[in-house]
Amino acid sequence: MQRFEKALNVTLNSVGFRSADQDLSTVGTYVETTSRLAEPVILGLAVLTVRNRVKR
Repeated sequence: MQRFEKALNVTLNSVGFRSADQDLSTVGTYVETTSRLAEPVILGLAVLTVRNRVKR
């Protein structure tokens, strides 16, 4: 499990999601990773909502 966490962290940091150089607990790391992945999805849904409202 520890190797998976390290691999996930390295992969996400290399893709462009830079971490804040803070020592986080395992739960904190999962929360940070989840929020970084969810933010673009939420932003995309907001754009689609505004677009739908403007089209009407």
